[in-house]
Amino acid sequence: MKEFIEYIAKHLVDFPDDVSVEEKKEEENKIVLSLKVKPDEIGKVIGKQGKTAQAMRTLLTAVAAKEGKRVILEILD
Repeated sequence: MKEFIEYIAKHLVDFPDDVSVEEKKEEENKIVLSLKVKPDEIGKVIGKQGKTAQAMRTLLTAVAAKEGKRVILEILD
């Protein structure tokens, strides 16, 4: 899942080397992913009215459901 979000984010921004994703396991089946990009490119990851970020979260939820887990995506600035 970490690699999945990293792949999507790297294709959205101009500087893919500055994309980082950290994975924190909170509970047995709950994972928190933190996505960090350059401050001037955060709008590309969030999208207009947050639609890109919401689409990423939807895809991530679907992937996690196949594994029987819950995932939360945080976008850090």
